[in-house]
Amino acid sequence: MRQNDRGAGAGRARRAVQALTAAVISIGLLAGCSADGFRLDEMLGKGETEPIRVSPQHGERGVRPEEGIEVKVPSGRLETVKVVKYQDAQESPVPGRISEDGLRWTPDDHRLALAAKYEVDAVALDGHGRRSARHTTFTTYVPDERFVAYVKPENRSTVGTGMIVSLDFNREVENRAAVERAVKVTAQPPTDIVGHWFGTDRLDFRPRDYWKPGTKVTVDLHLRDVEAAPGIYGLQHKTFAFTVGRSQVSLVDAAEHTMEVRRDGELLSKVPITAGAPKTTTYNGKMVITEMLEVTRMNGATVGFTDSDGKGEYDIKDVPHAIRLTTSGTFLHGNYWASSSTFGRDNVSHGCVGLRDIKGGSAETPAGWFFDRSLIGDVVEVTGSKDKTVAPDNGLGGWNMSWQNWKKGSAISPSGV
Repeated sequence: MRQNDRGAGAGRARRAVQALTAAVISIGLLAGCSADGFRLDEMLGKGETEPIRVSPQHGERGVRPEEGIEVKVPSGRLETVKVVKYQDAQESPVPGRISEDGLRWTPDDHRLALAAKYEVDAVALDGHGRRSARHTTFTTYVPDERFVAYVKPENRSTVGTGMIVSLDFNREVENRAAVERAVKVTAQPPTDIVGHWFGTDRLDFRPRDYWKPGTKVTVDLHLRDVEAAPGIYGLQHKTFAFTVGRSQVSLVDAAEHTMEVRRDGELLSKVPITAGAPKTTTYNGKMVITEMLEVTRMNGATVGFTDSDGKGEYDIKDVPHAIRLTTSGTFLHGNYWASSSTFGRDNVSHGCVGLRDIKGGSAETPAGWFFDRSLIGDVVEVTGSKDKTVAPDNGLGGWNMSWQNWKKGSAISPSGV
């Protein structure tokens, strides 16, 4: 008897719900309500908010950088969107903004980072004030090949006024404009700085004239994930800076066998020198000090000066006070093996500029005096030689180009090619 009572009660409950449903439908039809303005599911307590849509899809792998991120809802409004990037064991937020209509969120930077994991957390409100949430993750493409830049000068260094910022890349760069845009060289006080490409693997930056003493220069490398060539992406995202010290420009007159050293325009000293012999002359032109060595070995075979047996025409194991001026091997260095009467009178070297010194070097000799007063980035200009002008890419020889021609070597300057 109790069993029959429960069955009868359940039946009455079902009939009541059916009657209510029919009444609600009738009311809705009579009122002419649309699906947007009236939801049967809401009346029955079964309402669902519209889904939050995230692209790339949850769990997707190998997403390409150009695909970007987008979060959107078909109706209602996004309330909050938080995107976090995990790359190189570091966590960083991804800035972005929700559109004015509230339907879409997009990042400030539309390109994704490579070899990274992204997490997206979004909350949305529908037209009835109900919240919904979505959490998704995806990972981006991991390239097989990367490129890096080797940069001159060193971070936090103090350099001469002739310093040129030089980047040597370990891979050939096809997308030169993209790479050049990713390198920002700025100065305080401000000055116009332009890049110049030498081939496909070197990019130099310089102002129109030598830097002013005291200038602070900052180099921002935003090369990370920049595509230099198909499938080859950058690794570096770093900033380094250097300070320009006093001005020192030294003028070597190969015909007169002298070198005038000028500091901030004032003559410090006039030093006797020996330059390249008639058959092995010294380059003319402006050269920049790129390396300073207390002592080094110089072997003629390394720069093409060999005897009939293939050995170097010279091999000096302890050249003192060696200052590099070109990549090809032009140095300004101490010389202890030539007669002291040679300096200021004869040119006997294999293309280098020699200053009198003693074996082991001494601060009291002309070579030691000059070495102790020099900086990386100082300019040494040679005139009076019967050789050609040094090539702009042989060391930091870019000062031998006119400003107009220098700008033509930029991939992004209005005067660039």
